[in-house]
Amino acid sequence: MEFSEKQRQIISAAEKLFASRGFDGTSVRDIAEEAGVNIAMISYYFGSKEKLMQALFSERTTHIRLKVESLLKDENVTPLDKVYVIVDDYIERFLQKQHFHKIMMYAQMLEKSPTVTAMMNDLKKENMAQISRLIKDGQKRGVFRKDVDVVLLWNVLIGTVTQTVVNKAYYKECCNLNHLSDEAFYEKLKKKLNLLIKTIFKALLTYEA
Repeated sequence: MEFSEKQRQIISAAEKLFASRGFDGTSVRDIAEEAGVNIAMISYYFGSKEKLMQALFSERTTHIRLKVESLLKDENVTPLDKVYVIVDDYIERFLQKQHFHKIMMYAQMLEKSPTVTAMMNDLKKENMAQISRLIKDGQKRGVFRKDVDVVLLWNVLIGTVTQTVVNKAYYKECCNLNHLSDEAFYEKLKKKLNLLIKTIFKALLTYEA
């Protein structure tokens, strides 16, 4: 679904508030004030807070399907490099969209809203379906192992990145990186995460390990 500039403005405001106050702790009025619009506009565009959350999920995750479709059509990229592109993309987007991933993490841990939990489960299933397409393509080509557990593979990526970013202060202290600016730290962290995840994925996916 394509969103207008005004809809994206509202979605971004909701994302910020959901991340700081939680879904239940954020009212439609709060979102309207943060976005600089009236409540009626939110109702007009989205209908309800739940539908707005659904729009947020859609806005932040549609790119995965489009990225996979593009990669599957590209015969010049190896199956492993296609997976690496998804790894790079996920890490980059996680670092850029930390509010969204914070919402995802808290909602999964607290499970206060059945509606939000159901939406997140649907989102995860859709993501798994897209990643599975890449893995199956590699298996058909004889590059990837047949016994790959795609869910656990994806959890390695999500869990490692989430744990590291959530505990970034601890990581910076342990690795003596407190002298770095936030920009320099995230650039260094991105490179380290990319190398680590790709090394693990190669060992789990291919026959080379």
